[in-house]
Amino acid sequence: MQLTAKTKGVCIVLALLALAGVAAWIYQLNGGLAVTGMSNVTSWGLYITSFMFFVGLSAGGLIVASSAHVFNIASFKKIALPAVILSTVCICAAVAFVLIDLGGIQKAWRLFTNGNFTSPLLWDVVVIALYLIINILDIIWMRRGAESKVRKLSYVVLPVAILVHSVTAWIFGLEAAKEGWNSAIMAPIFVASALDSGLALLIVALLGLKKAKVMDVEAGLFGKLGKLLATFIAVDAFLILCEVLTMGYSGGDVAHAILREMTAGATAPWFWFEIICGLLIPFILLANEKLRTRKGILALASILVILGVFCKRAWLLLTSFIPVNIAGGPGVSLGTTAAAHGTARDIFALAGSYSPTFVEIVIVCGVIALAALAFILLAKKLVRE
Repeated sequence: MQLTAKTKGVCIVLALLALAGVAAWIYQLNGGLAVTGMSNVTSWGLYITSFMFFVGLSAGGLIVASSAHVFNIASFKKIALPAVILSTVCICAAVAFVLIDLGGIQKAWRLFTNGNFTSPLLWDVVVIALYLIINILDIIWMRRGAESKVRKLSYVVLPVAILVHSVTAWIFGLEAAKEGWNSAIMAPIFVASALDSGLALLIVALLGLKKAKVMDVEAGLFGKLGKLLATFIAVDAFLILCEVLTMGYSGGDVAHAILREMTAGATAPWFWFEIICGLLIPFILLANEKLRTRKGILALASILVILGVFCKRAWLLLTSFIPVNIAGGPGVSLGTTAAAHGTARDIFALAGSYSPTFVEIVIVCGVIALAALAFILLAKKLVRE
């Protein structure tokens, strides 16, 4: 089946954005990470935020797909293949963001030859590699109609999909130096947000495939997915409430400072956008049976959930960088090019600050565009003959 003229136009735009992202990445390789807004004080920024976000999108979609076979849900089996394709594309995008954040990829192979196996970072590398292999096998066997193999693999896929996001959460949760991260429920929070954002993205993708006439999706199935999404949203909101209540009631001075920044400081817009637009409004829309059966409302609620989870990744990551964890001394050396040629006042910082540069934004948009283009082409090739 040939792509429609409108879909071809979308693909051309996505390809141009991807090329712009590649050009910006080459520029970053030449200039180093100094062209970004990151520094010694805020060492992770938009790239790692996007990494967390896309790991969640990937895990959520695959959990839905594998659950269809583990629990023998016939209606969900029909959307399992596009869900796995979407999961594969998202995990590849997540890996791309990690490689981009390294600054240079020429020595990335040393992760496998000189890796520290006590580090959660290396755990994540291993789990993501396993996860990608499982995704590819799942697609191959689904295309061949090997239902028995797919069902057996799904029993492995489900725990691995949960594990891949739990390990990502432990990268942050096991950081003793950042009180905003080292929470006992960090992994459940990550998994919950993966479920609602991954399902929301799958709904948007299915609506797009239906509109592009790549595959036919029953109208009743969207209602079921909307009901499931409302349940995931409620669980996600509950876990956030637990975390905020614990920090505010029994947290130390640093935890209280982080909570103030999160709710009324620099990262407050991200936090409140997620609470109001990413959780409350979508839940109200999807809890109403008549509203969630309308494709426009379902699409709006799903997009708001996706944006809300991205905001969660932003405030969760960046808020803990604001209080500089140092006692005494002039502060932390910024490590930027400007600081190296400035005065003592310019070199040190007592509070973290970060704003993504134009280069970072273009690179992130390029990766997202490439992922979207890959999904469209793979779905057109694999979902329908």
